Amino acid sequence: MYLQLANQFIGLIKDRKLPPKTKLPGSRVLSELLQVHRKTIVACYDELQLQGWVESVPKKGTFVNANLPELLQQEFMEKPVFLSDKTIGFEFYKDQNLARKSIENKEGFLYLNDGISDARLTPTEDIARTYRRICSKKEIYKEMSYGSLFGNEKLRITLADYLHKTRGLPIHKDNVLITRGSQMGIYLASKLLLNEGDNVVVGQTNYGSADTSFLQRTINLIRVSVDEDGLMTDEIEQICKKKSIKAVYVTSHHHHPTTVTLSAERRIHLLNLSKKYHFAIIEDDYDYDFNYQHSPILPLASHDTNGNVIYIGSVCKTVAPVFRIGYLIAPKEFVIEASNQRRFIDRQGDALLELTFEDFIKSGDLDRHIKKVMKVYKARRDLFCQLLKEQFEGVFSFEIPKGGMAVWLHLHKKYSWNTVAEIAQKHQLEIGEWQRYDAAKIHHNCIRIGFASYTIDEIYELINRLKLTIDEL
Repeated sequence: MYLQLANQFIGLIKDRKLPPKTKLPGSRVLSELLQVHRKTIVACYDELQLQGWVESVPKKGTFVNANLPELLQQEFMEKPVFLSDKTIGFEFYKDQNLARKSIENKEGFLYLNDGISDARLTPTEDIARTYRRICSKKEIYKEMSYGSLFGNEKLRITLADYLHKTRGLPIHKDNVLITRGSQMGIYLASKLLLNEGDNVVVGQTNYGSADTSFLQRTINLIRVSVDEDGLMTDEIEQICKKKSIKAVYVTSHHHHPTTVTLSAERRIHLLNLSKKYHFAIIEDDYDYDFNYQHSPILPLASHDTNGNVIYIGSVCKTVAPVFRIGYLIAPKEFVIEASNQRRFIDRQGDALLELTFEDFIKSGDLDRHIKKVMKVYKARRDLFCQLLKEQFEGVFSFEIPKGGMAVWLHLHKKYSWNTVAEIAQKHQLEIGEWQRYDAAKIHHNCIRIGFASYTIDEIYELINRLKLTIDEL
């Protein structure tokens, strides 16, 4: 109560209703007026004096501080003005590259995504059980202060071993930096590699957030073609002969957004080019774990003997986006500098969560989860693609993805996604930002649609609403 009273006094002083040098009522008088205990008033005045709003003069009383400057503010308003309603009183810089259309979640709507896991399949009970067990250990307090900039050491050791066994990466913990996800890895890599005016090669179709990270460094984004075998490395070679490039960004396993796999021939070609022309390869392996027809193809990083590849991945896509744990794999010297940069945007990760996932990986729970959801996602992919073929002949064309969680969907050239998106609203279907799939303005008329996060019933409903939309189109 004394704090409430103090805040009321502060408001009156700021509004100049109690001007400087005003004498405040004595504590006994005010306590009787407000019908509160005198000690409450004494505590209120002590708080005001401590904050500098009032001063106590012995044998005279308590007075509003005589030296308070007048607070410049808008005219008095009857209703209180909340911060969210106020106009901003200063200038700041905006980056148009970061602007994204916000989409409200409306009741009854289905929302297309570009390929995310189904959070309902997350083994939350297993993870929670492990988290509780780790938190209950007597020595856990040692993990609760400032820790390593590289991330939890146990997780780094376990990840190095896991990535060596599953992806053939010849690494140890000194090559591992724990991040908050792939996006942080891309950001850190671009911060270290790029300065204004540098050249970066990406696909004509590319992961939009990676483009944004690079453009923030005010660099030149050079786009090369993407076909059924991935990035066209012959084009990269021609670029290298004419100008110096600092990096090539590639999603080699399942190209984002088209889902195609970089062929073995082009993988070797790209690695050879990186050695010859001394550029970095930023390999974003965002969904390595999901393959439905064959074993995963080993990443470029597993064949890199010259230290040219920066390998980025995460467990966010595999388990659930809420678990912000990823990794950046690179030569030791690069990892050290990346950790120094990371210090200023995120001092360290969540050590308790990192220990939980160290146990989750080491115990085999992660592999068991992957095997379980692979069967589910494959069934959903098969149904989704089957219904697309049956219901939309002559309207959509696509290749059934060999892995991943999305389909690259071509709309017939005589139709526009803009019109589709408008009509879909009538049928409570949100297409989303279809424009971001064509940053290069090549008018491919394609978007990426995820299937993994929808149940069988939801897939039928999604296709039904899409069918109503196309029929009206």
